[in-house]
Amino acid sequence: MKIAHLILTYTSPQLTERLIQAIAHPQFDFYIHVDKKFSIDPYLYLKKHPNVYFIQNREDVRWAGYNTIKATFKCIKEIASSGIKYGYINFLSGQDYPIKSAEYMLDFFERNKGKQFIEFQSIEREWIEAQPRITKYHFTNFTFKGRHCIEWLVNSLTPKRKIPQELQPYGRAMFWMMEPDRAMYVVNYVESNPQLERFFLFTWGSDEFVFQTILMNSPYKHELVNNDYRYIDWSAGGAHPKVLDSTDLDKLKQTDDLFARKVNAEKSSKLLDALDNMFLLTLATSMHLWLTY
Repeated sequence: MKIAHLILTYTSPQLTERLIQAIAHPQFDFYIHVDKKFSIDPYLYLKKHPNVYFIQNREDVRWAGYNTIKATFKCIKEIASSGIKYGYINFLSGQDYPIKSAEYMLDFFERNKGKQFIEFQSIEREWIEAQPRITKYHFTNFTFKGRHCIEWLVNSLTPKRKIPQELQPYGRAMFWMMEPDRAMYVVNYVESNPQLERFFLFTWGSDEFVFQTILMNSPYKHELVNNDYRYIDWSAGGAHPKVLDSTDLDKLKQTDDLFARKVNAEKSSKLLDALDNMFLLTLATSMHLWLTY
């Protein structure tokens, strides 16, 4: 089974390279989307690695804006049109890092064929604090003078918004692992319903609920596993997770998750070294067992 690892990034090319090297495998391809606001030139040297591809139709990604979904859709369509048959697309950011080996991951995907991995909660019943993301107008995807004042005025004069087609809203986390045809189902559903796309355009953090909402209202909802297999530490509070460091290593060793989020090249350097050593030890053990057998 071939896997397409899709990486949305704008930060460190060296960290992206390190991620690729950590799980390099003949069955793994890596698709890199560099935010259109940033030059792609510092990343181009990554072409020296086998199985590395760059998304050509890039998007100007806006934090919490609908452009993040537009970028993701563009990536999915390029992967689907590559002519390569992938078993899964694994959606990552440039600040994710593997905590399991490539062989472990490949076995995971083989064993779980037919399942889609994404975190979800009902926004109406469980993730209640997310309701204003949908019920109010948000101009997060736009940059113009007086944006916040106009947003306030519009919400003062208009009733609460409702998702078209009486869809039940679900959401939680941005990242997922799913079969390409299920990812394309979401792309095609949204893009073939202009009213729905316009609705999402004026929401906040749509990357955390578009995929969940479409799939949980689809014939494929029974395939969804409520887990994205990312280790994330929200203990610091706020809108962003903790940047992981070497003090988190023991917890990462004990988890069943496949990736840690989030890391950076400086603060997490000792942790990344320790994880790389874990991968080398796993590989050496596997080779020893194979040669002994």
